[in-house]
Amino acid sequence: QRVVLAGGGDSALDWAIYLAEVAKELTLIHRGETFRGAPDSAEKVLELTQQGKIQLLLKSNVTGLEGNGHLQGVRVVDKAKLELLLQTDHFIPLFGLSPKLGPMADWGLNLDRNAIEVNTVDYATNVEGIYAIGDINTYPGKLKLILCGFHEAALMAQSAFARVFPDKKYSLKYTTVNGVQAF
Repeated sequence: QRVVLAGGGDSALDWAIYLAEVAKELTLIHRGETFRGAPDSAEKVLELTQQGKIQLLLKSNVTGLEGNGHLQGVRVVDKAKLELLLQTDHFIPLFGLSPKLGPMADWGLNLDRNAIEVNTVDYATNVEGIYAIGDINTYPGKLKLILCGFHEAALMAQSAFARVFPDKKYSLKYTTVNGVQAF
């Protein structure tokens, strides 16, 4: 079938590489000139484009969808400002995640743009008893990596344990020393 993908990150590149081998026609639309995904994936997409397995539209934007009861086309404005209608059976938008605070924006938390400021000792916010870990928080030197979220979670859990169980001692158990008893 005919598939149109839109995006420029890892998900868009991965889907393009996979679908290039199974789709009747595959078009990848990206608003930029370069990809934000892994360089080896970007190179593979460019190779597949040269082989004619992917139609690549850079500096282009999806402006609408067309159809009557089912999807029939995707409207695109390309880098020359020409409007195109791509006939398609499927459209897969892969624009990434956009974290939003929602009701938390009204909780009185200190915010920096759309992120919650935290103390890096335990990832506590300015509101007692509320912690923030992962992509939702911010602090000097913040890296939005899964690895960092695990680190933040471990430190936050120690502090939250002390808050919930003030009379209990928190004891870390290491699987490398104690093994995993559940197996």
